[in-house]
Amino acid sequence: MKIGEYGTEPATFAGGCFWCMVKPFDELPGIVSIVSGYTGGHTQHPTYKEVGTETTGHYEAVRIMYQPEVFPYERLLDIFWQQIDPTDDGGQFQDRGHSYRTAIFAHDERQRELAEASKRALQKSGRFKKPIVTAILDAGPFYPAEDEHQDYYKTHRGHYNKYVEASGRETFARRHWHTERDRERWKGQLTDRQFRVTQLGEDEPAFDNASWDDDRAGLYVDVLNGAALFGSADKFASGTGHPGFVRPIEEGAVRREAELGGGRARTLLRARLSNAYLGELLHDGPGSDKLHYRVNAAALRFVPAEELEREGYGRYAALIRP
Repeated sequence: MKIGEYGTEPATFAGGCFWCMVKPFDELPGIVSIVSGYTGGHTQHPTYKEVGTETTGHYEAVRIMYQPEVFPYERLLDIFWQQIDPTDDGGQFQDRGHSYRTAIFAHDERQRELAEASKRALQKSGRFKKPIVTAILDAGPFYPAEDEHQDYYKTHRGHYNKYVEASGRETFARRHWHTERDRERWKGQLTDRQFRVTQLGEDEPAFDNASWDDDRAGLYVDVLNGAALFGSADKFASGTGHPGFVRPIEEGAVRREAELGGGRARTLLRARLSNAYLGELLHDGPGSDKLHYRVNAAALRFVPAEELEREGYGRYAALIRP
């Protein structure tokens, strides 16, 4: 079965302004569609203007159609919590009022149980000093917003970027996630080399790593969280002394990040979900697009083909062989 043949389920989240809740989920493996809209209110087919009056009871929200076999609900929850201030029951950042409050809308009992468990875990973690007040509610009617509000980060890029910067949302996220405390936690769980690569952005020595010349069939996953990143079918002998790939196993698994320091411009590679430093994007690959994902082996864990099913990666079996 190909990944695209898996069934889909809905997930609905309110995280303040719905413009800001599309990009974090968009283009991830297993995400089929994201629609901005209104839910949780007492009127039918509300408009943006009506919801803004705070008289309809609706939340601004996004409804995500996703493939749970590819991208589990638990990972959607992980992403959701990192986009919001879960201790604020009066709105989000510069947007105030009921329509901007946060909520998880559960579509069945399993989603509710997972949402409740993740909320308890976040409270117990001590990441936030105040109580976690994000509501977990039953999903109800969802009304898509007007066309101008769909994919706003793409269609109104300039205004969106200014809005997000002014809101303080990203500053808040940086202050509470991927912090020095998180690095210390990883320091106790990783080898010294894994830590220095994934957390400090250092590159390991060429020809002195576990998989630069490994030609076995298998899957390369994120050493931090096990997310699938690269497949052996896309690996090639790069001559750099590091594992080289022509593409990620799925689009959206790896994020590109521009770096202008050190006297030259580079495109760094990071794992989309864990933010781990992976390596560098070069343009001397064997394909027509010349892309070469030069990756540090310390950022990866190799899962041999014969172990895929046992470790829960069976859906990738057809994608790792030439």
